[in-house]
Amino acid sequence: RFVTFSHRWGEGEPSLRDIEGHPIYVMSTSGGFGKLQAFCLATRERGYLWAWSDTCYIDKDSSAEFQEAVGSMFSWYRRSALTIAYFSDVPDTDSFRDSEWFRRGWTLQELLAPERLLFYTQTWSLYKNLTSSNHKADVTVLEELEGTTGIESRFLASFSPGMDDARSRLQWASLRCTTRPEDIAYSLFGIFNIHLPVLYGESAENALGRLLAEIISQSGNISVLDW
Repeated sequence: RFVTFSHRWGEGEPSLRDIEGHPIYVMSTSGGFGKLQAFCLATRERGYLWAWSDTCYIDKDSSAEFQEAVGSMFSWYRRSALTIAYFSDVPDTDSFRDSEWFRRGWTLQELLAPERLLFYTQTWSLYKNLTSSNHKADVTVLEELEGTTGIESRFLASFSPGMDDARSRLQWASLRCTTRPEDIAYSLFGIFNIHLPVLYGESAENALGRLLAEIISQSGNISVLDW
């Protein structure tokens, strides 16, 4: 049983090489290191012994491992006992509606995949001081999430990867962006339960074209071309 971390990447995020063989709590607190330490502490406070962060679990020196890791992101969040989502730009008393977290491509699957999810604010306080064990089961939070993302609460509360409502799933991602253009397609592979090669260096158009072709091939739904 492990806890996964969802957050916006920033400057100085620790890599696998940075933390390998080093006690996390005696390392620098600068940049992403302090954020990682706070996540590990929150994980311990919840009674879990294992914490997983996307910034430092991949050996980026191995292209094969990197591509496999990108393709398996959804399953990591899906299999977690809990996901902690951190809003670095949301003060304790504010709503999360304007957070950049909701505008990033990869965080869409990090919202949908976990069965249990807790939101933390800028100071590592629980969002709106809600003490429930799963914010996705809180009616007030679900209403706010639906208004923020345009995703119906039934999908937010219980999401199944696959081809159902394919056009809607594409539309959920349409207003999000990624640092690498082709990631806008790769970040949807898990949502559609699609297994395609990750080919960094290809254009976003080509990556999306491969994704759409696979969706049409499996679902027979050509309406996805108008998303």
